[in-house]
Amino acid sequence: MTSEILSELIEKNNGYLLTSKAVAAGVSKPSVLKYAREHDMEKVAHGIYALDDVWPDELFVLQERNKNIIYSGETALYLHGLTDREYSQLCFTVPTGYNATHIKKENKQVRYANAETLELGTCEVPSSSGNMVKAYDRERCICDLIKDRKKYEIQTFQTAIKEYMALRDKNLTRLIDYAIRLGVRDEVMKYVEVMV
Repeated sequence: MTSEILSELIEKNNGYLLTSKAVAAGVSKPSVLKYAREHDMEKVAHGIYALDDVWPDELFVLQERNKNIIYSGETALYLHGLTDREYSQLCFTVPTGYNATHIKKENKQVRYANAETLELGTCEVPSSSGNMVKAYDRERCICDLIKDRKKYEIQTFQTAIKEYMALRDKNLTRLIDYAIRLGVRDEVMKYVEVMV
């Protein structure tokens, strides 16, 4: 019975076994460890095991270990297909005051947001390996992009704006609502008026 539960969890999580989800499903931690050993699963992080044929999914593993992070910036633009280049560093947002020193290693850009705007525009999107991760939606990405335009390369900035404005399913009402709440309405409207 235990091995059936764990097999199902591994299938649901694209080859990953998460101790937290196994325990929530009623499996003990020692049983998870035993199963991982018996099936030659690699420990990729604390409480996270992967089958040996699983392609490493840095975004999924990092978020499973740090539930407070929301992918943002270039990482979120890439996840939404709004940039043609893969991100040069992982970018994510955490609550203001959150101690991110344990994840502020190389190739990681940490941004902070206050309680009023942190969750604004969060959604689940598939990583390139097909695992669902939490990121800002396209409209929030565009607002953040315009707000922080000096932090982006000009090509990344222009591509993201063009790609977004060309989308059939863009939500300009939501974009403007976010822009008002983030204090960038006038700047966002300039781009909307030019591009639409």
